[in-house]
Amino acid sequence: MQLAVPDLVSSSYFPALAATRMPATPGSGAPLELQHIFPAGRAADALRDGTVQFYAGPAHVPLRAFPGWRGAKILMALAQRTYWLLVLRPDIPAGPVGGLADLTICAAPGPDLALRQLFRDAGLDLQGSGVRIVPPPPGPDTGESFGLRAARALSEGVIDGFWANSMAAEVAVRQGVGRVVLDPRRGDGPPSAATYTFPALVTTDAMIDERRDDVRRAVAQVVETQRWLTQDPGRATGVVTGIFPPLEAGLIEDLVRRDVPYYTPGVDEIAVSGLSRFAQAAGLLDAPVRYDDMVAAGVRDLWDG
Repeated sequence: MQLAVPDLVSSSYFPALAATRMPATPGSGAPLELQHIFPAGRAADALRDGTVQFYAGPAHVPLRAFPGWRGAKILMALAQRTYWLLVLRPDIPAGPVGGLADLTICAAPGPDLALRQLFRDAGLDLQGSGVRIVPPPPGPDTGESFGLRAARALSEGVIDGFWANSMAAEVAVRQGVGRVVLDPRRGDGPPSAATYTFPALVTTDAMIDERRDDVRRAVAQVVETQRWLTQDPGRATGVVTGIFPPLEAGLIEDLVRRDVPYYTPGVDEIAVSGLSRFAQAAGLLDAPVRYDDMVAAGVRDLWDG
């Protein structure tokens, strides 16, 4: 079974990535096979088109491929809450986000919608402030992480900051070219920002109807991997051998250890209502979606083991 992940060398969807590296066990069914498909919108399209059976990415992005959540369901959270951080050059004076001006900030397609909404909720007028949100700088299709590309662009003065996951932020901080100014997951910025989205495992209604047992096995495998990492974050380093370059491989244990409090699979009403509000504000939804129309019913028992 194919699993699409938009960020390969990343900490964003790590429980799903790690699940594809776990050894098969009796009765586990077909193994999950990792497919790197960037950006997240293309990964969601691949799910819709049947190229892959599962998607691991931002919970709001499948709405582009499945309007109104018709035809797809969230199976579990890979982690809780909005998981991107705002990183700026260290020489930019600290201050409220609503007071930013004349900056060029990089954000990938999909995450950029959350950044735009965060700025709106913080009272920042993008046009009037001169703040520009731009796509990632071009780079070779070698699996190089966005973190390295963004850190390099920061150091070269191509951009003033970026909005990305904790791996990208950590690379920039450790190289001395950036500092974290806002982390919604930990309560920074507008209160609404924490519930814009979350990293989710998603599949189609057709998969749930036609291959129910395979779907349940996949969810059980990712939930177990999530717990396996929570019990010992040091296991993360072995998972990325042969996937991550040395720099990111050396960071992953610390990042997983830091995010352990958010490694729970449940999707509650707060997450769904926050996602619906954000999706409407971003133009991805016309009206709120009921919990049962967004979250698969037949796997919720697996969240508790």
